[in-house]
Amino acid sequence: MNKVDYLVGQRIRARRLELGKSQTDLGDAVGVKFQQIQKYETGTNRVSASRLFAIADVLQVPVEYFFADSLNDPDGEETRPLAEILDEDRRARQLLLHFNRLFAPQKDAVLSMVISMAQAIETRGSTSGAESRIDNLDATRAGETKIGADRP
Repeated sequence: MNKVDYLVGQRIRARRLELGKSQTDLGDAVGVKFQQIQKYETGTNRVSASRLFAIADVLQVPVEYFFADSLNDPDGEETRPLAEILDEDRRARQLLLHFNRLFAPQKDAVLSMVISMAQAIETRGSTSGAESRIDNLDATRAGETKIGADRP
């Protein structure tokens, strides 16, 4: 498997999920079966130029979107592909799906809040307090009580 094919596939998957489309939806729109979309997304099959152009059109992005210069953010720090994060974290999927339903000013406010929270964690160098509060919240939702734990 070629690294570029894998990365293009990950970008297809990330954008498809961002738009709330299924593999079947995307496949129908570009004239292939969902199994072919699966193969594109995993990098098992290479996407032809004409098919990538069609996928970009359906996903409402320029073709260049699929060819990120690198997996680095603007600060040069290594990041993981979005599709990988979405596969591993149910909360990330929920956040993305609900975020997509918001109006632009609401999206800006939520994004600003999340960025501020992430920067605060980076500044402190520890998330133990935040993790403790999240664990307590999860336990409370599950009907459990943690003795001596801080309340959220």
